[in-house]
Order: sequence, then C-alpha cells, then structure tokens
Amino acid sequence: MAEVTRWKGFANREWQVHKFGGTSVANAECFQQVASIVEDKASATDLHICVVVSAMGGKPKVTDLLLNSVEAASQRDDAGVEEALSFILNKHQACLKELCQSDKLQEQDENELLDIIRSNLNDIRDILKTVSLMKWNASRIKELVSGYGELWSSQILARLLQRRRPPTDGDAGDHTYNYMDARRIITIDEEAIQDGAVVWSTSEDKLATAYKEETEKALASSSPEGSKIHLVCTGYVASNTHGVATTLQRDGSDYSAAIMGRLLHATEINIWTDVSGVLSADPRRVPHAYPVPEVSYNEAMELAYFGAKVIHPKTMQPAISCNPQIPIYIKNTFEAKNPGTRIFTTSTTHTEPEKCVCAFSSIDNMALINVEGSGLIGVHGVAKRLFGTLEHVGVNVVLISQASSEHSITFSTIQDDAEKAKEAIAEEFAKELAQEQINNIDVTSDCSIIAAVGDGMHFVSGVSGRFFGALGDAQINILAISQGCSERNISAVVRQSESTRALRALHAAFRLSHTTVRLAIVGMNDVGQSLLRLLEVQRPVLRKTFQVDLQVCVVAKDATDTDILFLKSDDGKEDGESITMSTVKSLAAPPVESSIQFEGNSSSKTIESSKIKDLKTLMDLLVRGDHAYHMIFDCTNDASASEFHPSWLNAGIHIVTANNTGLSGSFELRDAIAEAEQRFGKRSAQYLREVTVGGGLPIVGTLRQLLNSGDKIRRVDGIFSVAMSYILFRISPPKSSNNEFDQELAKGAFQGDIELPTEKASLCKPCTFSQAVQEATALGLTETNLQHDLSNEYTVRALMVLAKELGLDSKLSLSEIQSKSDVLSTELTEAADARLAKRVEEARQRGCVLRHVGSVDVSRQTIDLKLIEIPENHTFATAPPGCAVVRFFTSRYQPYPLVITGPAAGADCTSSALLAEALGLMNTKIGPKDGKLARTESSAYMV
Repeated sequence: MAEVTRWKGFANREWQVHKFGGTSVANAECFQQVASIVEDKASATDLHICVVVSAMGGKPKVTDLLLNSVEAASQRDDAGVEEALSFILNKHQACLKELCQSDKLQEQDENELLDIIRSNLNDIRDILKTVSLMKWNASRIKELVSGYGELWSSQILARLLQRRRPPTDGDAGDHTYNYMDARRIITIDEEAIQDGAVVWSTSEDKLATAYKEETEKALASSSPEGSKIHLVCTGYVASNTHGVATTLQRDGSDYSAAIMGRLLHATEINIWTDVSGVLSADPRRVPHAYPVPEVSYNEAMELAYFGAKVIHPKTMQPAISCNPQIPIYIKNTFEAKNPGTRIFTTSTTHTEPEKCVCAFSSIDNMALINVEGSGLIGVHGVAKRLFGTLEHVGVNVVLISQASSEHSITFSTIQDDAEKAKEAIAEEFAKELAQEQINNIDVTSDCSIIAAVGDGMHFVSGVSGRFFGALGDAQINILAISQGCSERNISAVVRQSESTRALRALHAAFRLSHTTVRLAIVGMNDVGQSLLRLLEVQRPVLRKTFQVDLQVCVVAKDATDTDILFLKSDDGKEDGESITMSTVKSLAAPPVESSIQFEGNSSSKTIESSKIKDLKTLMDLLVRGDHAYHMIFDCTNDASASEFHPSWLNAGIHIVTANNTGLSGSFELRDAIAEAEQRFGKRSAQYLREVTVGGGLPIVGTLRQLLNSGDKIRRVDGIFSVAMSYILFRISPPKSSNNEFDQELAKGAFQGDIELPTEKASLCKPCTFSQAVQEATALGLTETNLQHDLSNEYTVRALMVLAKELGLDSKLSLSEIQSKSDVLSTELTEAADARLAKRVEEARQRGCVLRHVGSVDVSRQTIDLKLIEIPENHTFATAPPGCAVVRFFTSRYQPYPLVITGPAAGADCTSSALLAEALGLMNTKIGPKDGKLARTESSAYMV
C-alpha cells in the first residue's frame, strides 16, 4: 500500500479523522475498544484526531428506536412511544454502569451523562406529544428526533477518553478530548439538492470559531499548556442555513466524517466498522471473499451503487473535492491491526492485470422489463417518453440495455416497482400498443444484477469474454447485459436463484479466489483409496498452484453397495472440510479384499454415512446450486456403475473414469453417453476417459491430438493389459535385459526391475502360467475380478474404446470380439501350464517370445486380440513386465510408428492419471496458472 503524503491542515496542524459506526459503539466493551484505538492513533507525534461517532448500534439500534417512537406517536400509540424511549434509556444506562464498574468512568460521570440523556428524552417526549396530537409524522420531526443518538454516544466517548488519559508531568504529550456538537460546525443548504449541500465557507468559519472556543476552554480547565486538543464529534447531525437542526440522511455519519476531513484538511479519513475493508464479494455468498487492499474512488462508487457494503458515494465527494485529495480507509474496529482497504486515486487493478477486476457486487429482488416492437425503430423521442414516464411515477431505473437495431429497450428496476412501471408504460404507449407498433411489454421477475468492477479492465483485453465465459461454464443464462465505455463496470442480469453460483464462478474466474469443485469418488478399491489419499495431500498445493479446490464431498464404496459417505454441510471456506482417508477409516470396518465397509457414526460434525437407493441418488448429495463445478471419479470397472454415466452427464456433472465398461457396453449405453456428451453443446459435461485405455499412459489423449492435428491414423496396436504383459514376460522372457545399461545411463533415476513377490523367482527365468498369474495378482496388476483379464474382457473393452475414438465401434459388440480373441486360459491348471509351456518352447526355438497383442486396424475395420510369436528384439518382446506398449501407425509418423510404453497399472499411477485429467479440464474452464518449479537433489516438482 502506498505511503500517505503528510501535510499540515486546519490550524497548521496535522489531522486524522476516525469515524466509528454503530456496531463499533454497541456496548461498553465496544466503547473501550474504540477508546484504545483512538489513544493509539493520538499517540503519534504532532497528530491531532477528530473522532466522529454514530449512535449506539446493536439490536435494536438507537436510531431505529428513535424513529419508531416518532412513528408510534403519529399513530397515538403512547405505550409504543414509552417502550422505545425506555429501551433507549436502559441501553445507555447499562453501558454507563459497566464503564463505571470497570473504573473507566467515575460515578459522577455516570450521573451527569444520565441526567443529560434523561433531559433529552423528556424533550423528545414533549416533541412527540405534538406529533401525537396532530397525527403528523413530518420529516423535520424525524430528523430532529433521530439525531439524538449521536449526541449521547459522542459525549460518552469524549468523557471516557478524557478519564482514560494517562498521568502526565505537564509536558506536551498530554491529550485533551473535547466533545463537539457537529451542529455547531456543519451547515447544509437543504434546498440545493435532495440530501443537502454543504455550505463550505460557512462551515469553515464555524469550525474556526468552535475550535477557538474549545482551545480556550481547554486552557481554562486543568489541561496543561501545549496539550493536544482532539475533537469528539457527533455524526449524522448538522444545521441548515437557518440554524435549525437537521440530519445528513442515509449514511450521514460517514458523510459527517468526510465533511470534517475536508474542513480540517486531514491527511486521511478512517471509517471504522465491523468488516476489514472493502470485500471482493459478499462473504455470505462467496466464502472466499477477502478485503481488497486498494480501490479507487470510482471503483468504490460503482461497488456502493450495486449494493456492496462499502460507503455511500456522497461520502467520497468531500474527500475527492479537497485539495489535495484525501485517502479514505475502511477498517475493522474489532481487528484494529488489519490494514483494511485504502480508497484513493489508484487501485491494485492497475498494477495486476491478472486481477483487473477488484470486486464483484450484486443487487437482488430486481425485475427486468422489455419493451419491444417495430414501432421503436428510428423513432425520435421514444426513449425520452419511456424514461420520462418512469420518472413521473417515481420508478428508478438501475440498468439499461438497448440493441443497435432499436427494436427493443430493456431496463431493470426493483421488483416492487415492476407492475407500476408496466402499467405506466402501457398507458403512455397505448396508441402504439393498439396499432401493434409495440408488440409487448414483458416483465421478468426474481432477477439479480451481477456487476464486475475494476479500473484495470480498461487496459486488459478479453475481460468481457472471461466474464461471460465463466457464466456460461457455470450453466447460467444471461438475461441482459450492460457496459459503459469507461469499461469500469460490466453488468449482467441473471435469475436470482442462480446469482450465488454466478458470483462464485466470476470471483474464481478473475483469480480473486480459487474455484471449488465438488467431487464424488465411486469405488474404494486400491485406485479409489490411492486417489483419496492423493487428493488430501495435493489439495492445499492445487489451491495455491492452480487456484482449484478439489473438495471430496461424496464417497461410495462401489457401484452396488448402498452405503455412502457424504458432507452434510459445506461452508466453502479455505479450510472447508473434505472427506479424507482417515475419515473413511473412522467409519470403516477392517478392509476386506481391498474394499471398505462404511459402518458406524462419524466423529466429524459435517460428515455422515448413509444408505442410498442407488448411484443415481448420489447426484442429490453432490450437486449444489451455488457451485459451478461438480465431478465424479469412477474408479470401478463395474458395468453397473457405467449405467449411471449418462444421467450424471445430463445433470451437468463431469465424469473422470477409469471404468471402460460404459464405452464398451451395449449399443444403447454407448449412444446414451455420446448423446449426453453433446446435449448442451460446448457447455456439456465432459466425459474424460484417458485412464480407460492404458491406465496412466496418455493413449487416448495422443490419439486425439494426432487426429486434431490432421494426421491420418491407419492402425493402433500393442500390449494393452499390464496383467498379460507381466504374465507372458514371466512365462516367455527375452534372452537379455537392458536394465543394467539403463541403470548406468540414468545415473540413479532408473530404479531397477520390479520386485517379485517370491524371493526365489527371477525375471530372467521362465515360470509356469499359474505362478505368473499368482505373482501378477500379488503385485496388484490384475483387475479385481481376475477373469476380466484371463478372458480378455478388459483388453477387448480397451480396444473398443480406441475403436470408438476412430469411429469403428458402431457395429461391434464386446461378445463378438471376445469370442474371436485368443484366450490363454481361464483356469490355473497343470494342463494349462503344460500347454502354454509347449508353445513358449516352440517360439523360443524360432528365436521368438509369446506376447498378447491387440490391434485396431482402420483400413480393414477390424479389432483383433491374438497370442502371437514376437522376435526377441522387437519392442513388444523387450518391454518390461507389467508395462503397456502401444504403437500408432499414421501418415506423418513414417517409416516407424509412434510408440508409447510404460507402467500403466498400479493404484498410484492410475490415480495420478485421473487427477491429471481433472486438472486438465479445470484449466480449460478457468484458464491455466503457472505454478513455481521446485527442486530437490534428485527431482523437480511443482509447488
């Protein structure tokens, strides 16, 4: 935050103005907090303080009680009057009593102040008797009565500050706090404008006179010569040019502070309230909202107009018109060390293009009115008639939008005025309606206006695209748009029911917070558990690096069990709870066959276990209307889970799946998934399938990149099952291995061969088929159901996924391809071992090894899976055990194919690939953000 320039102001002294709102002086404890802040500020050398105080706040507010008493008097409700005035007395009496008991005030102070309050209340009773007799609720009476609260609170604070002064030796460090009735100084011309215009020359003269009187009073009292005189002024109240008491209307105390700031030529004006500055959004709707360090005067005015809790635009006018201009600080009384927000000539949006928007604001309970017809085109005076009519009936227009064709004029007003506006327009344009020159006057109720505000938008291209793109990604329909040529404000009208989701999506899109993605994980097998652990570890890193918060909200054990774990509440805050592995274990019985049983009650207040009808119900627990992004990880390989994929996609839930049974299932299921992927065009939920082929290897992604780049793919073949890769390597190993060479070449990066589960086993020596299968199972390379590997079901399904990407799956079925494939054996028997051993030996004698190779041939339009003999020096033969190998034969990659190989299985490898797919999707939604590269002695990684 930039340093504030110091200058001498009124009476050749340096002044600061500190205004404290009603919440800051709600009770005795608050008064003491305010006194501590003022004393801390006053301790600065050569600094004089002007404190402006509102009436006591809390529930109910003193000002509201005073206004209620006037209203009750106008209704001749004597009991209501007395109830309000008695409550006011008791509220102040309790405050003074507590201050006296804490030795902050003396009993004499308490009695004197209570006498003043009682006397004033008696005066108010006399005024209200006249109101009651005349049943006259006049604005002048309201202004007179409602201003008393500031008189009382400022006198209490002045007396408290005076009593809290530390003992002094008579040096220049002593402080005197003098009560100042602002009606002695601030003079307004009520006839100038609606809220009154300050008569600056008169106010300046009155200030000089009042300050001289207070200085003489201080010298005449016990205050030592040279002590600093500080002013404690009433807010809200003023005098008119005739010397009659009046008020500064709405947000009058803030306005009082700004007026005093200009009169004193203060170096800064501080508005102390119950929030730590101007927030980037409403924290009740956007939990990640934060105080903005700096905003410009113009930005603050825009935000205030659109309902943000800032300060009223009129408050800034004195600070802006002063020479030099005065910075305004919004600070939190209850977090005094927080720097708050500085409102001045510049903004952070000028220096940080990534955050060209400083904040978002919204107005609810709006209506959108559209006047449409060919009779509007090119006709002079139509807009004048329309808005003149609205002005005549007292309807305020908040937003206007008109197409260049002039075929329609759309504007927004508060919902309560919508029907009145429609009737007035219909009456004014009755002739045009009768002649059908105006077709209709439509009213759309229950709307909200969402506004993005930032001076920096003028200097950054693509802001509107990002704004509307974020709303589109959040599935929010825009009803109307408005933007001025200053490019400081972009406004959109949306359905009120979607406004919270819109604010959250926009707040994240402009990097003012991270984007929260609500996640569900289906399948607590090895992959699901690994993914859950990975998300727990990476969640804080991803929030910082990618500004994405992946929050696990639902966990299902598998596709058929009805037990489910879910977050029953979500505050959306930075440390918002997410289901973790430890939470799952606290609800789980001991794992059985790598599965988890959800039982018991959670110790967490926000996580519950429950039973659901089926996985379709999972959507009800996952989807929240105020969140833009929802995602399901399907970690199963269960056909019953894939049956729900279309319904999840149609609900707008992105799916990241390791389950290839959907894309290789029935024709009806494949068509349903394809249709759901395209249902909303570019805004459709994404079906991310990279892991369905090759596990952690980028097979599908590479295939798509080749096609998207214009390459022509002729054939894809390879070893797709890591289980079969391991089994066949073990029963038919090549003569030599490259491991020793790789260890030397990689200088320690290569970790060596896979560790066999049997100590006596050796990769270089062949084993039986049965032993190889047992080892693969022990290493976690097989599917949960071993028969999916042995019957070739898994590999055939992977091939069908590739065939679908190449447009070849329309006439193919799983059973047809599987029946034509070469099955090693579905049983672990000695006969099977002997039969395969014979084939291995026959191949060895011909210098070959056996490998299980699948292929998708575009030219022949076939899918094959064969057990074939491979030369020992071939890529398929030398691929390490447990590794997939995939070759792409294309028009551009010639004469040799593009080869991708690596360990495609393993829970950690697969879960990393699933997470990578999710992050890739979110990068396309909210834009990439570069993280920082960190290094250890042996590796590099993102932080």
